[in-house]
Amino acid sequence: MTSTFPPSHPVVNLKGSTNPHPQGPRSPPVDLPALQNASRVIQDQLVKDSQIIPELGDTLTTSGGQVSASYSVFPDDIRVPFQKRRFVGIPEGLFQYYDSASVTSHMGLMPEIERAWISIDHKLFLWDYIDGHEISSFVDQPDVITHVALVKPKRGLFVDDISSLLVICTPVSVLLIGLSFSSLLGYGRTHQEIRLYATDLVVSTDIEMTSVIGSLDGRIFMCGSQDGNLYELHYQENESWFGKRVQLINHSIGGMQSLLPRFAASNAEERIVSVVSDNGRSYFYTLTSKGNISIYKPNGEKTVQHIQTISNLYKAAQEKAPGSPTLAPNNFQIISLHVIEKSDSRSSVQLLAITSNGVRLYFSPSSGSYNHSYGQASSSSSGTQLQLVHVRLPPSNLHHPDEHSNLYRQPVVAYGASQALSQPVARPYVISAIENTCYAQGMIVAAQQGDTDGTDYILCLAPDLTRIGTLGQLNLPQQQPPTQQPYGSYTSSLVMNRPPLTEYATLLAIPGRTWAMATVPRPSSLATPPGATAPVSINELALQFGEPPHQFMLLTNVGLTFLTKRRALDYLKAVLEELQSEGNVQPIIEFRDSFGRDQTCSMLLGLASGNTFLDSSDAPSSGNISTINPDIAAVAKQAFYDFGERPMWTERITYGTTDSQGTAIFSGRREGLSLYFARLVRPIWKSKLTKKGPMETQQLAVSSNTLMTIQKNLFALKDFLDQNPHLFHSSPSEPSTARAPITEQEAWKVEQNSVSELLSLLARTIEALSFVLLLDDYRLGDLVSQCSPDVQKLINSQSFEDLVTSQNGMMISRALVNVLIDHQIGQQISVDTISDVLQHRCGSFCSTDDVMLYKAKENIRKASEIPNPTERQNWLAESLRLFTKAARILEFDKLREICGDYQQLHYAKGAVELPLTCAQASDPDNIGLEYWHTDKPSNDTRSIFAELRVRCYGLVLDSLTVFEEASKQRSKNLNTLSIDLEIVKGHAYELAFSSEDEMFHSTLYDWLITRNLADDLLEMRPPFLEAHLKRSPITEKKCQLLWQFYVKNNQPLRAAEVLGALAESTEFSLDLDVRLEYLTLAVANAKSHPISITGRHETAIAFLTDLEEKLDVAQVQLEIYNTLLPHINDAQEVGDRIKLLATRLFTMTELYQGYAVPFDMPILKLLCLHVSEHRDESIVRPIWNQIFDEALNEASDNVNTSAADRIIHVVVPLGQRFYPSESAFPLRFIATLLIRFTLANKTAVPHGWAPRILVQCGVPFTDIWDVLHEMYESQVPPFNDQANVQAISSDIAILLSDWLEEAKRPQSSMVGKGEFPVGRIDLAVDQYLGELETSRVETKTTYELVKRQLRRNW
Repeated sequence: MTSTFPPSHPVVNLKGSTNPHPQGPRSPPVDLPALQNASRVIQDQLVKDSQIIPELGDTLTTSGGQVSASYSVFPDDIRVPFQKRRFVGIPEGLFQYYDSASVTSHMGLMPEIERAWISIDHKLFLWDYIDGHEISSFVDQPDVITHVALVKPKRGLFVDDISSLLVICTPVSVLLIGLSFSSLLGYGRTHQEIRLYATDLVVSTDIEMTSVIGSLDGRIFMCGSQDGNLYELHYQENESWFGKRVQLINHSIGGMQSLLPRFAASNAEERIVSVVSDNGRSYFYTLTSKGNISIYKPNGEKTVQHIQTISNLYKAAQEKAPGSPTLAPNNFQIISLHVIEKSDSRSSVQLLAITSNGVRLYFSPSSGSYNHSYGQASSSSSGTQLQLVHVRLPPSNLHHPDEHSNLYRQPVVAYGASQALSQPVARPYVISAIENTCYAQGMIVAAQQGDTDGTDYILCLAPDLTRIGTLGQLNLPQQQPPTQQPYGSYTSSLVMNRPPLTEYATLLAIPGRTWAMATVPRPSSLATPPGATAPVSINELALQFGEPPHQFMLLTNVGLTFLTKRRALDYLKAVLEELQSEGNVQPIIEFRDSFGRDQTCSMLLGLASGNTFLDSSDAPSSGNISTINPDIAAVAKQAFYDFGERPMWTERITYGTTDSQGTAIFSGRREGLSLYFARLVRPIWKSKLTKKGPMETQQLAVSSNTLMTIQKNLFALKDFLDQNPHLFHSSPSEPSTARAPITEQEAWKVEQNSVSELLSLLARTIEALSFVLLLDDYRLGDLVSQCSPDVQKLINSQSFEDLVTSQNGMMISRALVNVLIDHQIGQQISVDTISDVLQHRCGSFCSTDDVMLYKAKENIRKASEIPNPTERQNWLAESLRLFTKAARILEFDKLREICGDYQQLHYAKGAVELPLTCAQASDPDNIGLEYWHTDKPSNDTRSIFAELRVRCYGLVLDSLTVFEEASKQRSKNLNTLSIDLEIVKGHAYELAFSSEDEMFHSTLYDWLITRNLADDLLEMRPPFLEAHLKRSPITEKKCQLLWQFYVKNNQPLRAAEVLGALAESTEFSLDLDVRLEYLTLAVANAKSHPISITGRHETAIAFLTDLEEKLDVAQVQLEIYNTLLPHINDAQEVGDRIKLLATRLFTMTELYQGYAVPFDMPILKLLCLHVSEHRDESIVRPIWNQIFDEALNEASDNVNTSAADRIIHVVVPLGQRFYPSESAFPLRFIATLLIRFTLANKTAVPHGWAPRILVQCGVPFTDIWDVLHEMYESQVPPFNDQANVQAISSDIAILLSDWLEEAKRPQSSMVGKGEFPVGRIDLAVDQYLGELETSRVETKTTYELVKRQLRRNW
């Protein structure tokens, strides 16, 4: 996805105002028409939600749709309908009771009390599978327990604590145990504590009972394991003439107590194997061993009414699905019945039967449309008859569970790229021996034994809403999963108006053998109010953000496995995670194509903003907002923007006229927002506000917990939209279409207006929820009873929507607020708390600002009249609190007057804090602060907010001035004898400096600096001082204070950075010596930087090196300037150039080329070369030639000075200054110049003159010897002349002699005699003597003396 968010601009202000009043706006007036427009949009979405997904029965009973077998089977883990969420092993403590190999054990589930029951012989254990370890036991009866059930008790027979009965079946008895359970909060969750009560209700029997069910009125039915008869366990409070206190009634053997014909139980092979209760319709059903289904209705004390028996189901199923290989006599065995609740199928399908190989039979009441009736037994009633209406064949293309360990994942593809890759052929698996099943709201979980021991395979089925729903899909995914088509001649039946049922199907493996399975109880679904449109129960798209996901639990012999239904939002979350981690965009494109643009945008918005039901884990919802990973949320936000597309404009032109009418087609973003908003408020939108409670008083019609959950989700949505206002703007990068720009603008205008209305409704709804919850906290029933009769009648008739969007809603809210405040006043309770809560939580429902202002001003008056200082401070503090609350509506003139009052009363806290609070209130969105941070550009509309702040700051500075003056003249004011004005002044400054308003701090610092208090500021080092000194406009004074601040703050490196920048600045007029001083200080501070500070050490070294180089260059510049200063009054051009040296720092190149060369100063040239370390013999040699020439010329002009002395006078200081720099003092070349001079003046200079000059320059003996020896050996002119070579030898002899004497001196600079190359000199002297002319007697003597000294001393 390549598009990006557009820049944010205030077209749609999510906070309700686009142009805040400079004084801080009052609560904006409620725009009822806009709210009503938005409410109509919400209602439209609620209606759509009730229509997009058909009822389960409608998908099965469409015209001609008597059979179906369409499934969506996917190999990947993103789209599987269920996933294993958690496994809880059976506690180890239970295994100690398996003390022999012959124990009899049974188990089952009781999800209503969060327990699994496990029987081991005669012992019953109730295991708290939520806790995982807690076990309750019942061991007070001796017989082996074979079956246990939990039923409702009859009313009035037991103590109130007993809410359920345990029915315990053994081979010889049936026992009733009372059970109570209560919710206890502990360890972060609600824990169900149970207690057992003996009832003495036990009946003996020679038939073992099983399949126990209970009715809502407390009747208990069951069937006998051996005889297969239908029994009722009847119990009553006392014995009577007509019946025992507890007895078993056999409804299968006729007599006065049963209307069931005898033949129903006459066949020994036809036994009842299970009983299923349908409490919603007051029926129960029985299933026999031959697959016949009977329907009963309890209709009186100890009697039941047989409604119908359905038989010959194999033949009926075959006629509906002829030719199906899954329908064969040898595998057609019905193993379970499941009631389809009215909420799943309001008018049609009622009962579901499942066979061992996964065939499902759906039964519906008879009607004119369905006149197929098979083998109905004689019936004693003409009540509602059921008939088989649909056969659902099992999936034949299931992936084996082993395939899930090697998931096929599609390769990453680019956006929009086609994908025609075939999936690998999976190992198919066919369902054949289902043993346990569970059904809930269209979902089915069924277990059969797996391929390996100790493993069961779980078939999981759930409706595929993308196939059966009308979700506005424009195009289906490019690659569809394989679906199974029906068999034989009935394939044409799928061509119908409404699509047939299609389900997701998958096969999971769990450990152990399954004993029982059940749905995990969830908090009661948020019921749709009567008369409101409601989505069907299988429409999880409408419900997934308002309730936790469905979970199934499967009890096996090793533990409890929890399966969680993966909702569309879980699928979407997984798709987003793949997009974020792998960059694979194809799955999210397929998701959008499957669920449609608007549904996808709605879910993306919910994921991005957060929701209390996002988390699909098995942990109960804490009621807090769950959010996804911020990176995933960012991807969701981007996808919401991209998939939302843009609004469009359509026009209808009336022929024959020039008139045209247009309508906007909203973008997916707006549709997604309205859809998500509508789903959040659906449970309350059409609900009445109140209902009658105990004592005939009014109470909330919807629980406060529900209201708080909805409010949290709405607030999360609002908070997300507040932070991302750009989501509903067009992107500048969006390609323009061919339509006229005016129509595009119209479409955007209509859309943004609609979004703005929805956002206003969102904010108003959140406040309305706060308002209602607040009223509930203050006893809503009492408040309503104190309203006038007309208002009470109105309250009783108002829905939540009316409260939010109607004039009547505003009227009753005002009436309730008035009653509430009157109630507080009547109890002599301050109204401040309630005013604060009302204003903060639901400001659009009431305004208390004027009341607060009045009370605050009254408190100031009281303070001025009270002599007691403590009471005066209390009244002033109260006034400040109230003024602070009303700060946003406080006019400036009023504020100035209040500050004057505070100054007169020496109340520093009010005089300082109130103006600062008003400054913030006048710029609530920090627009002025943002303008100030951007260096106050000219002609900027934001400047008005900054000016409002500055005016308030001025009042603070004025207060500080007043307190200072008062402290100076304290003795003159007789009214303040009890007040220490110095303390008042200090407190005022303390409050000012404790402010967190950076703009105010900057204003305060400037004010203090202008009053020459900069040193005090540096000592205090307040939090924003550094930022202030770095803010523009930058001045020399600020820079000076800044580096001093860093020094005092132990940040020498930063001080050095500021000093360096100050030295190089061209903005300030600084003398050259001042710049040099700044650089010197910068180097000193940089050197003070501690090397232990990690992360900046190398940077600090580089910075220090750069500073030192700049300092060296600056010193050169100063020397050049001082050298040229006597010529400053020469020609104007010369003077101007010299003056320029004092205005800024130059680079070495500028100094060399601009001054050293033009002014022809060879020594300064050498200095430049030396400092810059620039080595170039073509430059340096001419300079030294010039120096020698000038020395010779000066000697010729001065008869008192010889040329040799002049050369010594010039060369030695330069050598001492520049050696060993080859850049400025090239040793070999200078030695050559000296030797040439020696050769040219052999009679004028003594032997050793040249090397002795070099020694004075500081050149080491060994370097001089190397250079002279190189000349001696070179044979290069003039050293190809033997006389010149002999002259060099004489110089070498003197050099070696001097070197020897230096080495012998105790104070010699040579450390140890090891540095003196004795052997090398000895060999060289032999060479020199061997090649020396005999006429050089003096030189020979010198060499021999050297040789003797070498032997003597070394």
